[in-house]
Amino acid sequence: MIIVLRPDATDADLDHIVKKLRDLGLQAHISKGVERTLVGAIGDEAVLRSIPLEAFPGVENVLPILKPFKLASRDFRKENSIVRIGNVEVGAGRIAVIAGPCAVENRTLMVEIAKGVKEGGANLLRGGAFKPRTSPYAFQGLEEEGLKYLVEARERTGLPIVTEVMDPRDIQLIAEHADVLQIGARNMQNFRLLKDVGLCKKPVLLKRGISATIKEWLMSAEYIMAGGNHQVILCERGIRTYETETRNTLDLAAIPVLKKLTHLPVIVDPSHAVGKRDLVAPMAKAAVAAGADGLLIEVHANPEEALCDGEQSLKPAAFKQLMDDLRPIARAVGREI
Repeated sequence: MIIVLRPDATDADLDHIVKKLRDLGLQAHISKGVERTLVGAIGDEAVLRSIPLEAFPGVENVLPILKPFKLASRDFRKENSIVRIGNVEVGAGRIAVIAGPCAVENRTLMVEIAKGVKEGGANLLRGGAFKPRTSPYAFQGLEEEGLKYLVEARERTGLPIVTEVMDPRDIQLIAEHADVLQIGARNMQNFRLLKDVGLCKKPVLLKRGISATIKEWLMSAEYIMAGGNHQVILCERGIRTYETETRNTLDLAAIPVLKKLTHLPVIVDPSHAVGKRDLVAPMAKAAVAAGADGLLIEVHANPEEALCDGEQSLKPAAFKQLMDDLRPIARAVGREI
C-alpha cells in the first residue's frame, strides 16, 4: 500500500503511522517528494487490509501498489531517484560515465588507465578485483590486492570506484575500499547476496541477468531496496538471444520501458553487450539517445595484452574521442556529459 500524506501532515503524524506499521510487523519506507510525503507499507496483505489507514491523522489517501516490485515502482515514487556517489549524481541531468579495465591487473597499469579515463572525461572508475569467469582456469582477479590498487588510483585521480562483489563474505572488505558495489549479471538472482548488499549503505550497480526479463530484474532491485538500501542503479548489459554476431544483444528498448516502470536510474554497458571494440561507440551513442542516465565503458591501455575482455576494450585515445562525440548527442536529448 502507498499511504499519501496531506501537505499539512506533521512529523508527529508521520512517526505515528510508521510506528503503527512496524508494531504490526510491516515495513515502512518513506519517500519525501516535492509535493507529498509517501509511506510505502510493505508486508502481509491481510494485515494491511485490516488497518483503517485512512483514519490515521495526516493521511490523505491510501493506494494499492499493483506491481510486484513495490519500492522500485513509479507508483511508490513519481520523481526520478538520484544516486549520489561523492560529487557524482547518477540520474540527474548529467550523464555519468564509468570507465576502466575489466580487471585490475597490476598497480602501474591500473593507475595509468585511471589517469587516461579521467583525462578523457570519465567521472567514475571501474575495475574488477574479484572476477567471475566462465572457466575456472581463467584469471580470477587480484582480490584484496586489486582493491588496494583501485584505492591508489582513486587517490591519484579523485575518481570514485565501482567494483564487483560476488560473495556475501566479501561485502565488508569491498565496501571498505569501493564507492559502489556492482552485482554482475551472473549474480542478479543470487538472493542471499542481494539481501546482504541491501543492508549495506553503499550504492549498488545492478546488472541485468543474461536471460532475465525486465520484471525479474526489477524484482532483484526490490530485494536490495527491501533491505533498506534504496541507492540502486540499473545497468543494461545485453541479453542472450539467437544472434551470434555480437557477444549479447543490447536491449535499448529496456531504457524507455524502465523509465515508465521505475524511478531508479538506468545506465548501459555497451562493451559487454557487443563484445567488439568497433561496435562500442555506436551503441554508446544509441544508449545516450535512448535516454540512458549513464554508460559503463571498458578501457585498457594495451587491449592486446589484457587478461580479460581485451577485444571489447577501447584505448584511452578512442575513449576520449567517444566522449567528444557523445556531447552533441547528449545536448540533443537535454542532457550534458
